[in-house]
Amino acid sequence: MPGLDTTPQPGGQAGRAPVGRTALADLADGLRAGGGLLAGATVDPPEGAGFHSDVVVEAIREGELAHYGGARILDERDPDLALLAGDHLYALGLAELARREDLEAVTLLAGIIARCAQAHAEGQPADAAKAWKAAEGL
Repeated sequence: MPGLDTTPQPGGQAGRAPVGRTALADLADGLRAGGGLLAGATVDPPEGAGFHSDVVVEAIREGELAHYGGARILDERDPDLALLAGDHLYALGLAELARREDLEAVTLLAGIIARCAQAHAEGQPADAAKAWKAAEGL
């Protein structure tokens, strides 16, 4: 998958899911469309599993979850693939924000990624979940 499709869709705006869709479902569709190993490891998101209306934020959040367990749209039976998928999703999300020239969001989300990594390293996964509160305003 060369990048995230953040083209405005009917009923939505750039990067945002149209009415009746979730950004997480759009991310899953994008991973499947990209083919390869990730396409085969992508599953439909559980009902109500979306975190944010921007597919980019969802990509970065799913990257964190893929690294530490609890991914919503990735089959985690292969831990090596889950780790690589997490890296891929981090990179896709941050690259799309840079393409949008939203350096404030890049800085904010990079900080969230760092806080999550620290929280997980310290055995405090609840602190990682709290770090995502900062993304609500994006």
